[in-house]
Amino acid sequence: MNKMSSSFLMVGLLAAATGVQADDHKSLVIGTNNWAENIAVANMWKIILEEEYGYDIELSDVSKSVLYSGLANEDIDLSMEIWLPTTDASFLEPHKDEIDVHDVWYEGTGLGLVVPSYVDIDTIPELGENAEAYVYQGNPTILGIDSGSAIAGSTDEAIEAYELPLNQINSSGPAMMAALDDAYQREEPIVVTLWSPHWAFAEYDLKYLEDPEGVYGESDDIHWMSRKDFGDDDPWLTSVLNDWHMNDDTLGGLMAEIEQTGDPVEGAQTWIDENRDLIDEWLAAGDAG
Repeated sequence: MNKMSSSFLMVGLLAAATGVQADDHKSLVIGTNNWAENIAVANMWKIILEEEYGYDIELSDVSKSVLYSGLANEDIDLSMEIWLPTTDASFLEPHKDEIDVHDVWYEGTGLGLVVPSYVDIDTIPELGENAEAYVYQGNPTILGIDSGSAIAGSTDEAIEAYELPLNQINSSGPAMMAALDDAYQREEPIVVTLWSPHWAFAEYDLKYLEDPEGVYGESDDIHWMSRKDFGDDDPWLTSVLNDWHMNDDTLGGLMAEIEQTGDPVEGAQTWIDENRDLIDEWLAAGDAG
């Protein structure tokens, strides 16, 4: 009887210890925004961590300002995307002591005004000279994403710096892409705010307008970031994410799969199934750590 009691006690203690360990790190909030690559990688990691490691992941879609304050206040555990040293520096600055910026997972971004390759202009000054060709809803227009984004702010600066006779219309990323697709199918001029990495460059023949004033800055790298001391709370996942790297082929393939299926979960799952070797390399870093 005593042996049985001891056995049950040991089982109970092991279960309790396992439960405490799981509770310590397996319920996480990942802050997201409406950028195509952000949606893609957040859903990819949600699937991997939930299905293979028992995490409970909540994706919280918020504005840029709420994302950074949420990390600083520890309402959000991590976010997969911060562009540095330029694009997101102003969002980080007020919270730099409360947010941990981790390793780079994508190198060499692009950011700026983009047009279809079939139009005749190549520079932002030329856009100003040909503004009447870029009409949307009756006015010369640059189509952008949400007004709180870094690229929207840079575009306002570009309009002022180049004295462009165009207005920026802000909407969601999907709405902007729908307008681009419509104009592209009819081979009409259109100018949008866009960034690399983005699936659009695989789907359409596009070009950045040269920015001689450097308003949009130099190329950035994409890091992941977390609330303060997340690395101490979950060293395994921190090691995995620090070893995670994607390039135009792998990230472009993930985003294209999501775009083709029209569902971020289904598309991410398909890509995961087809890229197990790469994913296993990332995950091995946690075990090695």
